Amino acid sequence: MNPMRNLVRMMAAMFCIGLFSQSMAAEVDASSPEQLISSAARAMLSDLDAKRVEYRRDPAKVRQLVDRVLLPHFDTEYAARLVLGRHWNSATAEQRKRFVNGFYQSLLRSYGSALVDFTADRLKVLPWRGEAGATNATVRTQVRKNDGTTVAVNYSLRRTEQGWKAWDVIIEGISYVRSFRDDFGAEVDRNGLDSLIKRLETQAAG
Repeated sequence: MNPMRNLVRMMAAMFCIGLFSQSMAAEVDASSPEQLISSAARAMLSDLDAKRVEYRRDPAKVRQLVDRVLLPHFDTEYAARLVLGRHWNSATAEQRKRFVNGFYQSLLRSYGSALVDFTADRLKVLPWRGEAGATNATVRTQVRKNDGTTVAVNYSLRRTEQGWKAWDVIIEGISYVRSFRDDFGAEVDRNGLDSLIKRLETQAAG
């Protein structure tokens, strides 16, 4: 797999499945796009710092933690609908539900353990300069890699009736929504939607 695409997927998974547990939800300030990203990161890192040794010793506990994720600030259905693209419209309600669940559980299975080594000094949230009445926003951040270089990681958010919610992660210009949409679209065209869903569910069960 393309290394940058793999990084996109790992970072997207870390945001989608790792930032918001039930215990953290009250600590997240969603009053603005910038506050949402920065306070979510602080909540995540606080939990990781408190239990990092335990998580390193037993990575399965990371997955157990993320299994309790509510994702109150990530627009899971909206993101999944964009990932599935034109195939979403022809999917049944049951297929949509299974796809959303299978997709995020497979992300958890594949990338959840990457959370263990994510530390505060790796992330810098840049100021958001959008309008107060905006309905869409991009929050820019920089993530430091192991070799000391930085990667631009941007989060796309939209204002909903429940407040600001994130729906995409863009790393060095590569969107996780677009990346998965390209791959999944081709797979559905070849094998059908049920085949994709079954593969995701099997991968999640791992």
